Amino acid sequence: MRHLPDTELEVMKALWAMGGEAVTRSDLEARLGDLGWATNTFNTYLSRLTDKEFISCEKRGKTNWYAPLVSQEDYLSFESNTVLGKLFGHSLKRFVASLAQGGGLDEQELDELQGYLDELKGKRGEGQ
Repeated sequence: MRHLPDTELEVMKALWAMGGEAVTRSDLEARLGDLGWATNTFNTYLSRLTDKEFISCEKRGKTNWYAPLVSQEDYLSFESNTVLGKLFGHSLKRFVASLAQGGGLDEQELDELQGYLDELKGKRGEGQ
């Protein structure tokens, strides 16, 4: 897997938000219409995503239907690990410390994080 430019990521986010089912370019244009992209621009992004094997393209009659081949969860995991590695040397502690500096995390967020860590620890204990 590889990092997507912001524009192609917008197309993927729209596909994921539309339920992950096959949709037409027109469906995507309607969803992303506020970006002001021309039809040729959409076609370019769809071609790139197809070439990168992020989406499939199926011809039905005269219309192309596009569906994601990469799940949102898989892409988020990939990007998270990439950022964690590149910027924080794979140190989760350094990542959280950078978020916390300057009040970047409030009490509720810290409680959510602690709850999630406790949940992960519980799952790890069950597997042993």
